[in-house]
Amino acid sequence: MTPALRIAFGLAAVLLITAAGAGCAAVDPETVSDSAKMLKGAGTPVAVAGETQAVATQSADAADDPAIWVDPTNPARAVIFGTDKQAGLYSYDLAGAITGFIPDGRLNNVDLRDGFPTASGQRVLVAASDRGRLGAALYLMDPATLKTTPWGLAKLDLAEPYGLCMGRRGDGFIVIVNGTDGQVRQIRVAAGADGAPLWTEERRLSVGSQTKGCVVDDQKGVLYIGEENRAIWRYALDPASGSARALVAAAPSQMLKPDIEGLTLLRDGAKTWLIASSQGDSAFAVWRVDGAAPVYAGRFSVMAARGVDGITGTDGLDAMGGAIGSFPKGLLVIQDDVDSEGEALSTTRQRQNFKLVDWRAVSDALGLPER
Repeated sequence: MTPALRIAFGLAAVLLITAAGAGCAAVDPETVSDSAKMLKGAGTPVAVAGETQAVATQSADAADDPAIWVDPTNPARAVIFGTDKQAGLYSYDLAGAITGFIPDGRLNNVDLRDGFPTASGQRVLVAASDRGRLGAALYLMDPATLKTTPWGLAKLDLAEPYGLCMGRRGDGFIVIVNGTDGQVRQIRVAAGADGAPLWTEERRLSVGSQTKGCVVDDQKGVLYIGEENRAIWRYALDPASGSARALVAAAPSQMLKPDIEGLTLLRDGAKTWLIASSQGDSAFAVWRVDGAAPVYAGRFSVMAARGVDGITGTDGLDAMGGAIGSFPKGLLVIQDDVDSEGEALSTTRQRQNFKLVDWRAVSDALGLPER
């Protein structure tokens, strides 16, 4: 990382501690990482390509989930969004420098879809699960200026909004939010005549136990959901399909060591790859999913390179295929539990950030087919 990317961002560190009786205190579970630190992951080694500046919250489990936007007319213009689940929403450029911050509280997972119609023209709709206000926080990014502004909150009756993903079905913009108790809400979001957000609930699902990672395949109309300690499930995005689902992979297994955290999709030409974070051993499992049934393709872990530390204990990730800046075949952005090269397992975490990975390195390491 260059010295410029090591500059402190000037936000106050956040450490949430609540009283739990006279003479003692209970630490908020969100200040404690979900995973044990590891020196390296258990998958096939892949070199890291870069990293973002760390989120400002220190000594806490803070950075959580990223999302990538790329200008469809100019692949050199891109924005990486990343949540600090103690503080708000960051945006970064492809060099990893912070380009914006919205102090909006306890945001967890973030996703986006472009082409969202508003009275002011098309915008990029960004949504993040909001554990403080109990719903989906909504934002609009102007693709011309890359400026992101808060738009509103879709209030949901989830005990604790946790995971979130977005999709497109026809002209509809769909937001899926899941909770720590396995409950899922699927809503359709639009802009009202007054410019304010409107949302309509389409479906409720009960996955079974705590869920977080999810991702939508817009082309196939498929929703993938990770039940953290049990499985990855595949649902149809169409609410008329009800609760019917198919098993993609179970956990614990040789492919997945709980928690199952982030899920993402990457399109590489005619191929579509599902990538899942196996948090328990700091690895990432890959399936090809453009056919009739998922085909397992292997596992990888991201190792230190170019002066940047590797990835352990991932909470969230996003991926996009095609040319993105200096990444000609695609880019993965992955949360890193510990942003410190050579940090001892016993050391208190001080920093978390997001790492950048070249899709070519993953494809080459796993020997994925070119066609």
